[in-house]
Amino acid sequence: MTTEKKTFDLSVVIVNYNVEYFLEQCLNSVREASQKCAAEIFVVDNNSNDGSVQMVQEKFPEVKLIANKDNKGFSSANNQAIKEAKGKYILLLNPDTVVEELTFKKITDFMKNTPSCGGLGVRMVDGKGDFLPESKRGLPTPKVAFYKIFGLSALLPKSKEFGAYHLGYLNEYETNEIDILSGAFLCVSAEAIEKIGLLDETFFMYGEDIDFSYRITKGGYKNYYLPETTIIHYKGESTKKSSVNYVFVFYKAMVIFAQKHFSKNNAKIFSLAIHLAIYFRASLAIFNRFVKFSFPFLLDLVFIFGGLLLLTNHWRSADIHFPDFVFDYSIPIYSLTWLIAAVFFGVYDKEPKPTAIVKSTLLGTALILLVYALLPKEWQFSRVFILLGALWVICSHYIKTCLSNLFSYGSLRYSNVKRKHFIICGEEEETNRVKGLLHETYPNIGQIKTIDIKINLSNEINRSIYEDSRTIFNELIFCAKNITPSEIIRCMNQLAGQEIHFKIAQPDTSFIIGSNSIETRGDLYAMKINSISRPDNLRSKRIFDLFVSFIGLCISPLIIWFFEHKKQFILNLFSVFKGEISIVGYCTQKTQGLEKTRDLPSLKRGLLNPLSGNTINDSKLIDQVNINYAKEYSIVKDLRILIKKWTYLDF
Repeated sequence: MTTEKKTFDLSVVIVNYNVEYFLEQCLNSVREASQKCAAEIFVVDNNSNDGSVQMVQEKFPEVKLIANKDNKGFSSANNQAIKEAKGKYILLLNPDTVVEELTFKKITDFMKNTPSCGGLGVRMVDGKGDFLPESKRGLPTPKVAFYKIFGLSALLPKSKEFGAYHLGYLNEYETNEIDILSGAFLCVSAEAIEKIGLLDETFFMYGEDIDFSYRITKGGYKNYYLPETTIIHYKGESTKKSSVNYVFVFYKAMVIFAQKHFSKNNAKIFSLAIHLAIYFRASLAIFNRFVKFSFPFLLDLVFIFGGLLLLTNHWRSADIHFPDFVFDYSIPIYSLTWLIAAVFFGVYDKEPKPTAIVKSTLLGTALILLVYALLPKEWQFSRVFILLGALWVICSHYIKTCLSNLFSYGSLRYSNVKRKHFIICGEEEETNRVKGLLHETYPNIGQIKTIDIKINLSNEINRSIYEDSRTIFNELIFCAKNITPSEIIRCMNQLAGQEIHFKIAQPDTSFIIGSNSIETRGDLYAMKINSISRPDNLRSKRIFDLFVSFIGLCISPLIIWFFEHKKQFILNLFSVFKGEISIVGYCTQKTQGLEKTRDLPSLKRGLLNPLSGNTINDSKLIDQVNINYAKEYSIVKDLRILIKKWTYLDF
């Protein structure tokens, strides 16, 4: 970092990669916090393709932007900004965070008044207002790591012996000296960095905060946990536990740390334990994911298969002969056909349409009867059996779903989605805007209550939630234009643990950021334009991509001569087939010399777009074309673009 005189109290460094909406929300809060502290702000973008760079340039001109042409990783990107920083203190901040307006002043005051402090972390909560234990951590020695890896720390979080990884025995509301700081919010003095050096770039992602924190203490400084200010960190550590990639990357980073800092013997023991943990946790993650993904399908398969067996028993009791192959082939094939059709029609989507099971069963039945008609006579045992089986598929699905909803929600309704009742907090103009967005987005919307921030916000929210027992308000939206981050965080703290889902509506945008469960922390709710993001449309788009790429590869010897870049054409089709890109997408920078339109649901890069082959520099026109494509999407639209623009598949 620069050795010239420090002209700022604080240098804020944010490394970004394809989280544009979170970054904008973060920068809005950082801008406000910077008013109370002499601060400079860096954003280091690791080659995002979602419009992040353009957004920063347009909306935050005061930010010092470093736009990399490749993904340099967390450590390297932070080091780029640290080298240019002119602050007495350096804050490494994740883009999926929201800071209070006094956060920067409080941390700089604490570090100024605590000369021994080399590194500082703060209290963090997730998108539901729940405390994130990674706010304070102990050194992951072999023993501590063993307790963490095999779940003992989770069983006994308050124990000094077993809960040392997250220091669960320390009060979350008390300032304490700690070993390890979180990379989501890591403030370090420039003086300490001069002594211990920059972040170790051996760590590409994960583990660099542990290494950095440890080196701070080895350099003669202390790390502190400061709960006097609280930040929101949407993507908490708990969201990553089920990720197989996270398991491998994080725990291998721990091996690098051990080899670097522990003695040879301890490093070997640690490395062995880590490798055992990798396979244990990875196997567990894969198993959990498989069970979660496959359980609905397997349950329906059991229901369908069992019902068909009961039908055959009924037929046999009536002295109707069933060939042996019925049990060996027909019943399993029928069951799988109806199940695959159900998947295709979105029966297992988060919000399935009530008619989806009927449509899917009719399609499956039609396919079965079509094949049935082509079979030899001795294989055609009963059409009535097939029709009754189809009826059972429909009835069993509705019965199963209604019983499930009875146990889950206390209702026999088919729909497994609770009706949403919203409370919107803010000034009248902004609450009306957000109310309009909600009405355009949710078809099954319940009551909407607005709260004017001119009154006591916390008291009014509590009264609105609990006063009327007939209506359960389960969605709470804060209008960021009128409500400060500290007010939002205070309300979230007061309501933490309740069945309330928090969201923050950003000003002058059509998106809302929030979180509905531990599995969906950091979800983005893009409002208004949502056709392209519907599960059925995404599924249809993927099927279209697979079909076109497969047919294209099959007939490539015949059509390849129409393309100038023959090798690229083949490579493009393979990339589509693998799911890396799509046949049709938005008008992007690569095709039009412009960045991707903002406030649109994300899509994979397309080989074609509605304007392929046209040189158009009118950004407003391109924006409108992209909006229309997202809002009015259908598979027919992709087919029309393919027919008109197929000669550009080699670009």
